[in-house]
Amino acid sequence: MKRMFKIWVLGMLLALAPSLVHAQDEEYTWELGASVGGSFYMGDANFSKPFKDTGAVGGLMARRLLNPHMAIKANLTAGRISGDTRDFDNAYPDGAWTSFRRTVFDLGAQFEYNFLGYGTNAYRGDRRFTPYILGGVGLTLATRGSNTFTVNFPVGTGIKYKVASRVNIGCELTMRFTLSDCLDVEHESGLQLNDPYQIKGKGLKNKDSYAHVLFFLTYDLFPKCKECNN
Repeated sequence: MKRMFKIWVLGMLLALAPSLVHAQDEEYTWELGASVGGSFYMGDANFSKPFKDTGAVGGLMARRLLNPHMAIKANLTAGRISGDTRDFDNAYPDGAWTSFRRTVFDLGAQFEYNFLGYGTNAYRGDRRFTPYILGGVGLTLATRGSNTFTVNFPVGTGIKYKVASRVNIGCELTMRFTLSDCLDVEHESGLQLNDPYQIKGKGLKNKDSYAHVLFFLTYDLFPKCKECNN
């Protein structure tokens, strides 16, 4: 009886082996997931101190996987930025001060480049871990007070790790440079940080920016059609 059982188990393992290998090397075309982390602002109330007045941020993300080295990612996030000139080294005319606290919605797309081939295909030399860089374009809406709507250009870096064949975790830092100098303008009266010295800036000079530090979890979707050779 024991011998027959061992033969049956061995036969089942041999029968399942091709499907197990197939599952191990299965490739997918999309990732979908969520992210959470911190957000901070850089502008006329904070020139050079990263992570000052960090607020919470969270959102959804989707990646279109082009190949093991490249992907296009879309994001939708909502985060809090704030600032206060009273704890700022710079002095404004007549000792004026102001503070702000705003919710920032961000919708954008970025191109990601993985330094290592990312995946589970050992025959191709894929790695479960890789650092990556990203860049793209997005839209920013800052609410509370007068709404501010502008374009942003995210640039950043991150790391990702495949903890299971279809589950990914990671962390990324992106700086989002905007075309607006009004992210820190919440009140209609008092010191206006978009022009505190009454000196108009041109181009990207004196524009506001904000950063996201995000921890994400994604799940692979939609197997790649090997017969289609995509």
